[in-house]
Amino acid sequence: MTGTILCFGEMLLRLTAPDRGHLFQESRLDAHFGGAEANVAVALARIGSASALITTLPHGSIGDAALETVRAAGVDVSRVVRTDGRLGLYFMSPPSGPRGAHIVYDRLDSCFARTPSARYDWPRALEGIEWLHLSGIIPAIGPEAARLSLDAIAAARRAGVKVSFDGNFRASMWARWCDDPQQILLDHVAGADLLIGSHRDISLLLGTDYRGDTPADRRDASEAAFARFGNLGWIASTARRVIDADTHHLSARVDRRDDSFETASIPVTQIVDRIGTGDAFAAGVISRLDLGCDPAATCGLAMAALKHATSGDQSRTTATDLASFTAEPADVRR
Repeated sequence: MTGTILCFGEMLLRLTAPDRGHLFQESRLDAHFGGAEANVAVALARIGSASALITTLPHGSIGDAALETVRAAGVDVSRVVRTDGRLGLYFMSPPSGPRGAHIVYDRLDSCFARTPSARYDWPRALEGIEWLHLSGIIPAIGPEAARLSLDAIAAARRAGVKVSFDGNFRASMWARWCDDPQQILLDHVAGADLLIGSHRDISLLLGTDYRGDTPADRRDASEAAFARFGNLGWIASTARRVIDADTHHLSARVDRRDDSFETASIPVTQIVDRIGTGDAFAAGVISRLDLGCDPAATCGLAMAALKHATSGDQSRTTATDLASFTAEPADVRR
């Protein structure tokens, strides 16, 4: 990818129970900055792809620290808006053994949620941009945010900028204000060139239950999405089989209208942190999309697998790490 990828979305502060414990079981919480779209921007920058972030952060030390985490990774933060208000939070109990992870959001009335579309200068923000990346988390925040993300997509299409949309369905967020988000999501995907989403996302969009048990099943779901959305050129997805909190099996797939490629499933063991792995996958796919389905899916899988070994929301995988990835247990690199 030779052009800059602009990522648009809300940054959050994550507070996690330490040592795979329950929230407030101990007297401390581990803090990491994240947010789906910021995670994609960071992952892209760390592997050498030009990326930029557009969001709204609060004035003050918390907003400064959030901004610094992405700037330090090499992300262009010149489009970030600063205003009064608060940064959204989320709390997480990590998975352990048979117990799954549990997340609680505290993001109502964040400065991002309260910033109107008019505050963003989209024509200027999109200058020199090849892709705009955003996700279904934005419209899940509320009706104003849904209009905001649709405005961003419309501005990108007017500017000739390709749009990447990650479904990132968050049931608990939608349930707070919208019983049936199907039409809102349809409007978003209608403006996308790349959909990052599985057969489950396509089932939600089209109101039809598509199976994902086999590659042929997954291709059927992709073909249905291509038939429904005229602008859509690519669909990228992962398939995950969870053995326990420490062992998953992961594969990746990229579809075009006339081509597709699915990787073999690989074991991901001794998992440190699953959060942000989908964002790392998205970054890997976007960075290799121009090279075809095989390189995009393979790079996405490598990025996702490597992120499992890193704590926090953001990937720390470099181009060197990516080049040496083999899906086998790694020895010391000297």
